[in-house]
Amino acid sequence: MIDLRSLTEAVHRGLEYLKTILDIREAEVFVASNGMLLTRLNYTSHIPCNGVEEPKSTESYGIGIRAVFQTPEGIKIGVGSEPSDLSLEGIQSALEKARQGAVADPEFVSLPAPSIEQRTLRDYHDPQLMALQDPDLVGAGWKVIHGALETFSRSEKLLSLAGGPAELRRLGLIVGGDVTVLQERIATGSYQLPVQTDESTLIMAFITSMAEAKESKGSSWGTGTHLQGFTGEAGSEAARNAIQAIDGRRIQDGEYRVIFGPQPLTDLLNNLVLPSLSLDHFYATSSTFLGKFGRQVASEKLTIYDDGARPGLMGSKGITCEGLPTGRTNLIHHGVLVGLLSNDYETQRILRDPQAKEKLGVDPTEHRMALTPRNGFRFAQGGGRSFDAQPGIAPTNVIVEGMEECPLEELLRRIGDGIYIGRIWYTYPINGLRAGDFTCTVVGDSYIVKGGQIMAPLKPNTVRINDNIHRVLNHILGIGREKKGTLVWAADEVVYTPEVAVEGVRLNEIASFMEEI
Repeated sequence: MIDLRSLTEAVHRGLEYLKTILDIREAEVFVASNGMLLTRLNYTSHIPCNGVEEPKSTESYGIGIRAVFQTPEGIKIGVGSEPSDLSLEGIQSALEKARQGAVADPEFVSLPAPSIEQRTLRDYHDPQLMALQDPDLVGAGWKVIHGALETFSRSEKLLSLAGGPAELRRLGLIVGGDVTVLQERIATGSYQLPVQTDESTLIMAFITSMAEAKESKGSSWGTGTHLQGFTGEAGSEAARNAIQAIDGRRIQDGEYRVIFGPQPLTDLLNNLVLPSLSLDHFYATSSTFLGKFGRQVASEKLTIYDDGARPGLMGSKGITCEGLPTGRTNLIHHGVLVGLLSNDYETQRILRDPQAKEKLGVDPTEHRMALTPRNGFRFAQGGGRSFDAQPGIAPTNVIVEGMEECPLEELLRRIGDGIYIGRIWYTYPINGLRAGDFTCTVVGDSYIVKGGQIMAPLKPNTVRINDNIHRVLNHILGIGREKKGTLVWAADEVVYTPEVAVEGVRLNEIASFMEEI
């Protein structure tokens, strides 16, 4: 990866050069260097395998420029980038692309100006992860595999089904997934903002385990910011979940009391709630919370906020990709919509929008602090901060809290007879984001609850949720105490959430092809 000193020098060099160009009114230079190390896991007890396979890495770096040009037709804004070249020639190439693609934007005001807030998070990355070598990456993969295999080998249930340790392989034990390390370095500056740098590291594991002969599947994940403390627990948990899923049962259509585990709740937030809490969706009138700023949008038991400057959390960053400080943005407080995720462009745009009061439900000029741009990032769908992207709006660490948090045992008691949902996928809005309708499939780690006790596993891929996010948010029975950092596919934010119990969730049975035959 490119070191911070080289990135910083490239930004200074770029700004010095741009200031010599007479028709540039203001400009911003952003450089980034990203590394991704990944090792795939593929253990199969009944088929020859390597267990840990395909350790590989990718690296990218480059420079991006946003320039405001003074032209005979008026102000135009251009964006250009150049990969793998931080020299003056690379800067000139990026500028030429920005000039060629420059367009008029009547809603543009200016590039970001200094914030009234101060940066609070520095030197938070893990030097060991930033310098990770192949043997350490492979070793992290084997930790996960060993965790799963030890759990399988100690399971009395599996040993009984197989007829002894030597026959475990006949159950078709599978451990798959990956361990991924993400390394990020950036530097940015503009005519208005001083040159700043930022470094961050992540390590993630996503694991699925199966006892194929019993048609059972379990999953788990692990997240962290430092190599020290990374264990094989994700493998162990996935194996435990696969064991518990043996002899899963089906359920019929109906409205059920449900406990959403951390992964399903994260998936619902990622696909439905957080997009609707972004200011650009209010501007486009596509948010499901349109016109409800300052009003009750969820149960008073629920509080959600985004905190990008919290030390030790996975999504934390020192600065945004606009060079502004990260920090806490309260979104929903005791069920009331009190703030929105934003970047500088969207905040400036809504403050000058003649229809802003209708879109938000309040005058934005009276709630400017709730629209502070702390979330302007150039993310690349889980692949680091991209030099060739414009700043969008992205959450960082989304934290879910309850007014009166309780242990899982109490949540189970509150639902009485119902379903614990541990994993969903293919969550997407129906009829557009604004309607709030959604569908998803329950794919595993889920259980049937009777009398406040988990009684039997729910058969994977036999139930679909078809409901409305407003019904879910407003029918909360209770919120758990223990939070788990959770990532879902291609998401850039990390959601720290406990289990949440909800009344009257609509579940539909998925027909069995074999039963129909």
